[in-house]
Amino acid sequence: MNNPNVASFRLSVQDGQRLLNRVQQEINQIIVGQSRPVRLALCCLLARGHLLIEDIPGVGKTTLARVLAQVLGLPFSRIQFTSDLLPADIIGVSTFDPEAHKFVFHPGPIFSSIILADEVNRATPKAQSALLEAMEEHQVSAEGETRLLPKPFFVIATQNPHEQIGTFPLPESQLDRFLMRLSLGYPDPKAEKLLLKGTDRRDMLPSLQALLDARDILDLQTQCRRIHCSDALVDYVHALLDETRVNERFQYGLSPRAGLALTHAARAWAFLEGRDMVLPEDVQAVASSVLDHRLQGNDSAMQQTASNTVQQLLQSVPIP
Repeated sequence: MNNPNVASFRLSVQDGQRLLNRVQQEINQIIVGQSRPVRLALCCLLARGHLLIEDIPGVGKTTLARVLAQVLGLPFSRIQFTSDLLPADIIGVSTFDPEAHKFVFHPGPIFSSIILADEVNRATPKAQSALLEAMEEHQVSAEGETRLLPKPFFVIATQNPHEQIGTFPLPESQLDRFLMRLSLGYPDPKAEKLLLKGTDRRDMLPSLQALLDARDILDLQTQCRRIHCSDALVDYVHALLDETRVNERFQYGLSPRAGLALTHAARAWAFLEGRDMVLPEDVQAVASSVLDHRLQGNDSAMQQTASNTVQQLLQSVPIP
């Protein structure tokens, strides 16, 4: 007799890991020379987080979001954030239906599984805040009613460098909603030559086949949460958090939510690596992407290079 307390999955762990390897291969054919950011983006999705990509225009941020949605077989919506964007443009509005003699709610673009919040820091704080409840609670409140969002729900937000004209910096409370922040950067010379000589990558999107669907993603997310974290590994994560709270080099310590984010991301990274337990190397592999936007140093030079701040933290805490 089947145990009702044990979840059943359509994909075994091994099959899921093999499919995820195929997903990465498909994406890397479009987003060339960016294998690590692609892997981190998948890691963020498997950890049930949201992704913030900060980079200059034209390096493939939008294309990455579209490719992910296509290969994963998930509904996709793109929201272009501008200074005149209103919360209703994101959530949706109710209009009066004269035939039904009542107001009917028309869902906005937030009701999709993968959301591209393009140039999120070009919108006003009021419009930015419309994402907060959706990202944290996976639901939105409109017209006095709470509406659930699809599962899975994954926000990929892009933002331009703060020094560019017309940007509104994201407050710390909203930055903390993103599990990871990463930068694509320029591709290496060999990959860039392939881009220049080959077909426009956007024209290749229709040829991509969906390798998974929403149910598969939910199963894989659940399997990631079951990756084993030993007591020693938990002690290591806690030691990293504690170091930021007692060391005067840091402006303020990392929160418990940052520790949970680091643990979830490390589990997803271990899953992508084909292991059933988390190693300290998994924590270190995702630490920069998870902690860069949460950790600030007291020294002005440290603040200019957040990744160096995280590396100094990792070097300060011995591996168990």
